[in-house]
Amino acid sequence: MICLPEQLLFLRENHFRHDRFRPGEPVPAQDELFVTDWEEYIADISRKDAYSVLRERFIQFRFPVQAGMSKNSNYQQATRRGTDTAAMPEATGTELADPVNLRVYLYQTFAGRIPVMETSNRGDFETLVHLFFRRNEPAVIPASMGACMIKGYNNWDRIAKYKKRWREKSGNKGNLDMLWQLAFNQMKAQRECYQDTFLILSTAEYSGVSAGMLGISPARWRELSMVIRREHEATHYFTWRFFGAARNHLLDELIADYRGIVTAIGRYKADWFLCFMGLESYPAFRPGGRLRNYLPDSELSAAAFNEVKSIVKKAAENLESFSNRYAQRIYTAEGKQAMLLAMSKMTLTELASGDAQNILLDTGLNAFFSKEVEGNECCFGGGES
Repeated sequence: MICLPEQLLFLRENHFRHDRFRPGEPVPAQDELFVTDWEEYIADISRKDAYSVLRERFIQFRFPVQAGMSKNSNYQQATRRGTDTAAMPEATGTELADPVNLRVYLYQTFAGRIPVMETSNRGDFETLVHLFFRRNEPAVIPASMGACMIKGYNNWDRIAKYKKRWREKSGNKGNLDMLWQLAFNQMKAQRECYQDTFLILSTAEYSGVSAGMLGISPARWRELSMVIRREHEATHYFTWRFFGAARNHLLDELIADYRGIVTAIGRYKADWFLCFMGLESYPAFRPGGRLRNYLPDSELSAAAFNEVKSIVKKAAENLESFSNRYAQRIYTAEGKQAMLLAMSKMTLTELASGDAQNILLDTGLNAFFSKEVEGNECCFGGGES
């Protein structure tokens, strides 16, 4: 086992709860309830435009990005209680620089379809992150960040439709306001009725890495970047929905980048992942690499940071070695699913250890390989996203 100082114990963390995942769960999973509403939004966009439809449905678009906005009482009333913004002086709205190039669509993942807001304008990407992730507060967005998953979003448009259906069923009963409050309290206990998960994506080069750094053409790298980025976030969505966690953690990022790279080019390349982290010239670290985005808030010593770099490199190389060794099994549709499940049961230090391959086998891949030999389906499920 790798000996770690106290400030690096986060490398032994695994926040995934596998008791929430049922073996035999069909893949792709059934869509969550919010997908039906987003299908409606997308249908409206086909007749209007994305910015107009989103501004009408999502309260955050009706307020500017401004320091202190999240603490503003009217903003809180609107976003927390669904209060009408028409008479609020603060509700001056947020404009996008290039609204024509804002796309909204549904992307198929292992966990079902998930809504995506995608823009080719970097400034608009940052604006969307400010609106939905930063609660209309300005913030510095790292250049290496090109995606954001919004979890547990309170969708007041869905709540309004829920209320409308409830009123239609209630008929002309007296004291509807009091009865609605009771119904509303019941609804709040069922978060799937009003909370959404969706992605915000940029079309820029993945992790801020240039095509030249990977030795491929700019056009090809742009194309692959979107595949990696979407599948990376789709993996976070899967672990959020079925394992109860999607954190700003190196283990999560290693797993999500593994899925993204394999989906994009059909195999895992450790050197690509290390480039994304800023470790393409290991042991040197390139400023701007994503690695620093996932370190604890407290400052690491130089020795501790060197140890992090070493562990990340070893883990990536172990994954490539294992995947190449078992390529004919791992790179099948069912194998990719089994690999995701196996990685999610390990820690970063285990993945970096000299025994990583045996641990991967023991966490479920041996059982998968045995079933494959027998001609059975992987217990994880069916098709590839």
